[in-house]
Amino acid sequence: MGGESDGGETEARTGSSVHREMDDARVSLKDIANELGISQTAVSFAINDKPGVSDQTKRRVREAAARMGWKPAYAAQALGSSRTMTVGFAPARSMDAFQTEGFMLHFMAGIHASLSRSGYGLLFRPCVTLDEELDTYRDWARRKRVDGVVLVDLLSDDPRPRLLHNLGLPAVLAGGPDSDNYLPSLSIDDSRTMTTIMDHLSSRGHVRIAYLSGDANLDYSRARVSSFREFVRRKNLGEPKVEFTDFTPDKAAALTLRLSSGKNPYTAFIYENEIMAAASLRVMLEHRMASATVPGSDNVIAATDSVYMSLPAMVSFEDSFICQSTYPSITSVHRDAGLYGTKVANLLLKIFRGEQVGGNRRILTPKLVIRESTARPVR
Repeated sequence: MGGESDGGETEARTGSSVHREMDDARVSLKDIANELGISQTAVSFAINDKPGVSDQTKRRVREAAARMGWKPAYAAQALGSSRTMTVGFAPARSMDAFQTEGFMLHFMAGIHASLSRSGYGLLFRPCVTLDEELDTYRDWARRKRVDGVVLVDLLSDDPRPRLLHNLGLPAVLAGGPDSDNYLPSLSIDDSRTMTTIMDHLSSRGHVRIAYLSGDANLDYSRARVSSFREFVRRKNLGEPKVEFTDFTPDKAAALTLRLSSGKNPYTAFIYENEIMAAASLRVMLEHRMASATVPGSDNVIAATDSVYMSLPAMVSFEDSFICQSTYPSITSVHRDAGLYGTKVANLLLKIFRGEQVGGNRRILTPKLVIRESTARPVR
């Protein structure tokens, strides 16, 4: 994702830097000035949209720059203004989470794609704790290291929006909304998505449904839990079962094994992400295959079929190749994480341009992709 800088920060760059620098060296502001027969100062004013030249000249310069393949040099652009041409991203998550969670990786790719088209770089600084994340924002503001920040994983009583506001560091929240209205946000309607999942499971005859959530402090987890409990109450499905796993696959698998056993087992499970769902599926298969087969028995095929038919229904709130590749494949919520990242970055770019933005908007209606894990009705 690029070279390392101080503090563990990683700045993302695209393409061949050496090749671009060679291309930029071939076309300078002086070259454009000579082409149009005007002064280099006029070209500079036009390129940087400064007063002193007419709109017609600005248009001619920009057309010539595009035609000749001129691109701004990062260092010169930064020196010529107060901007760093860099956006910061410093979520408090473990590196293991970034390596295994497909949604966040695609989200970051979408941010980077949008920023790079406008000449911005993405400075990625993963943090271990919330305090470290807060200190990172203070450091960036003090050193004028970034022009703005993308914020994710809004918490209950989250101190980050207020801090960024007080630091004067422009920021956009992916999720939310920010109840104090410090930051504009773009969010996905998690409440409606949970209702869609529950409609699907209840239509298959499931009454005892468990939701294995991630972190009770996360804003989107609270929205999903609220919607889940409301659906259970409205449909009179009994006591809503919610367990928090801290996104630990082993914990989710152990809970699935326990809750799907006994005299009154849960027949359907909803997981916060695909890693938890896949881990739970594997443990369930191992446990039930061990119980269904007898050493030396010739009836292994019949036992295997019986195991698959007895598995509880499983749904993941995140979709990836993992959900498609398991057997049975896992029903999941598909959201275009790359497009989400692009839209979040575009909102931040509007702020940089001085456009009026604010409030909260919900975007990207997720789609429930029905696969083998919920295709059959409850037995």
